[in-house]
Amino acid sequence: MTHLATTQTLTAAERSALPTVALVGVHGFGERHLENLRRLGTAGKLHLVAVADPVPPAEGQLPADVAVFGSLDDLLAAGETPDVVIISTPIQTHAPLALAALAAGANVYLEKPPVASMAQYEDVLAAATQAGKLVQLGFQSLGSHAIPAIQDIVDSGGIGEVRGISATGQWLRTRGYFTRSRWAGKRSLNGTDVVDGVATNALAHAVATGLCLAGARTVADVEQVDTDLYRANSTESDDTSVVRVRTTNGTVLTCALTLCAPVQTAPLVTVYGTLGQVTFSYTEDRLDITTPAGTRSESFARTDLLENLLTAQSKEDLLSPLCSAGAYVSVLEAIRTAEDPKPIGAGHVSWVGEGDQAHAVVHGIESWIQRAALGQATFQELGAPWTSGPETPVMGLGGTTVATVRDGSEIRPTSSPRPYLHPIRTLAGTVVTDHVPEDHVWHLGAGVALQDVDGINFWGGRTYTRDAGAYVWRKDHGRIVTEAAEHLAGRRVEQLGWIGPDGTRILSEQREWRWSAVGHSAWTLTLDFSLEPAVNRTVLLGSPGSNGRPQGGYGGFFWRLPKVADATIWTVDARGEDAVHGSVAPWLAWSGTFDAGSGHLGHPATLVFLAAPQAPDPWFVRHSGYPGVGLALAWDKPVQAEPGNPIRRTVTVLIADGFLATQDIEQLITHMGESA
Repeated sequence: MTHLATTQTLTAAERSALPTVALVGVHGFGERHLENLRRLGTAGKLHLVAVADPVPPAEGQLPADVAVFGSLDDLLAAGETPDVVIISTPIQTHAPLALAALAAGANVYLEKPPVASMAQYEDVLAAATQAGKLVQLGFQSLGSHAIPAIQDIVDSGGIGEVRGISATGQWLRTRGYFTRSRWAGKRSLNGTDVVDGVATNALAHAVATGLCLAGARTVADVEQVDTDLYRANSTESDDTSVVRVRTTNGTVLTCALTLCAPVQTAPLVTVYGTLGQVTFSYTEDRLDITTPAGTRSESFARTDLLENLLTAQSKEDLLSPLCSAGAYVSVLEAIRTAEDPKPIGAGHVSWVGEGDQAHAVVHGIESWIQRAALGQATFQELGAPWTSGPETPVMGLGGTTVATVRDGSEIRPTSSPRPYLHPIRTLAGTVVTDHVPEDHVWHLGAGVALQDVDGINFWGGRTYTRDAGAYVWRKDHGRIVTEAAEHLAGRRVEQLGWIGPDGTRILSEQREWRWSAVGHSAWTLTLDFSLEPAVNRTVLLGSPGSNGRPQGGYGGFFWRLPKVADATIWTVDARGEDAVHGSVAPWLAWSGTFDAGSGHLGHPATLVFLAAPQAPDPWFVRHSGYPGVGLALAWDKPVQAEPGNPIRRTVTVLIADGFLATQDIEQLITHMGESA
């Protein structure tokens, strides 16, 4: 440790005029405070008069005039109260030490997390008010000059309207990190709350910074907190979690955090707008700003929070005051009172290194973090393999689950919530659908979606408009809700309502799923749906293609695939994405190696999509940008849905293990026809 410089160059009178500071807790993060105190003392901005710690610093590490005590009580009883007491001690001691310092008449610099419960927060806040003293919290990122710069960008409309905020952190922590002290990784210790977790301590700055940018400071600013907590380490606390906060002003902050990443990266807070986004790397005080004019990076200075406290005249002058931490403590309280974090199974975790230096890596965590942040979704809602989702209807064949029914109610509003199937599997268990992928988080398994229903977006994401000649974010997203359902063996019938942003029921849909086995290695899934106006007028069903985007006529039936290695796409007389896209053919086949790159070699499978007999809809196919297949209901012009005359389509998909050739497909289709 660097020896602290003294203020010997100052006269006694000058030294006596300096603010006096005491540090409680000189080890761990306290060492950083000592270094900062040395810097500020050398600059003549303060006078360190005392430290307190049950384990005193080594001899010679402090100036001779700094008194050393075993506890804060001893320090306060010894004489004059310091102007500021810095508390950098175990979490469970923060509140009682802060109360003692305030009662003695000191201002307080309180390290994060400031308290371990909402009750403690209210006690310390009341004590500070009664004593007329200031409490600054150690969320150093809130001293960054990047924060007001972000607020200026948002206020000026530089990124359009705010759509949401995410805080992501991918750190790694070793076994030794969790055994460094008795309280590390604990939710409580001997009946006392600790709440030491990834969101409440290690990456608490990400949460606090995100809340600040969301305009959430007080308890009243938080409407709802959803927690989804997991642990890969042998701890009590969470190390891999999603915390989703909805503020009373409608902003959603999604915090997706882990201490089980393969490589540690800088945590980020991103503000997403309708015209761009701003990403704040708060450990580096750097902004990456994307606007219609392009992308640029800017770096900023930072105001030291202790210096800010020393010069503050009132709590309004503080950059990280206790009174503005109510929103953060609301998150902490939600985590404290949540069910214990669920363990992540050993099959989903790898260990890197040996002994105390070993650290856990959750398989695929980088992708799950990004999906959660972009989709405003929890790990459970995403169906991460270590989670156990809510009970939902499944489609089974011979005791094997081949598809799961999702009502879509957990999907964020701008992704047009709607029912869909995911995951869909082959009989051998290979997953052949994807949902909430990083590239298009509004792509949801297999189902029905349209981007333009009388100007309402039931697809999700941006809307392509003829006037703009481009995709734009609009407040035009509808939702499809399940109004009734009958789930039987081999058959599911649903009554659905297509609801506009204002709550108006625009369309009524009758949807039927049917499934059956075809031999030992294949099965068929049939979707039959009809769309009829729920209003007494014609309703136009359109697409980007019908609104002027060439080759962009997607909408209707759509199947989002996962990544597929060595994919082959063909019809009876065309091969390849470019040749098949926009063509009309009785069937379209997609084969390749599914699940490749997710920790194993992958499995071969083939999907064969059979065209609807009701109309010659073109095939919509994407592979190079993302993998997806659909039948275009409104390829280049809208379709009119008339009251009493519904639009109906029937699509059948053959899901097979292994690679099928054209001859195999033709034989299976013939066999299916004979069996019908």
